[in-house]
Amino acid sequence: MDAIAGVLLVVGSALAATAAIGLQRFDDVLARMHAATKPATLGLTLIVAGTGLVIVEPGALLKLLLVVLLQMVTAPIGAHLIGRAAIRSGEASPDTYFDDEAQALRPE
Repeated sequence: MDAIAGVLLVVGSALAATAAIGLQRFDDVLARMHAATKPATLGLTLIVAGTGLVIVEPGALLKLLLVVLLQMVTAPIGAHLIGRAAIRSGEASPDTYFDDEAQALRPE
């Protein structure tokens, strides 16, 4: 069980590090937003799963589950709001997204 927990912790940490590197290297707001949400959320989930295999106390497991649940709920909402603000302010590169609403309003 400790070996599985160790693998989960290492893989989760690698994903979190990948997210941090992506935040530094990507140029566009939308690409950074993707790097901040996808691998970081999966990395945190794997780290919590590895920790949950080592700590088997019910109270601690409930807190770990709450951490994952809050991350899964808040990360997509925050990313959506950041992306929406970036598009509306003109910070996002038009090459990285498709605006259905603007296409529908464009006169033919």
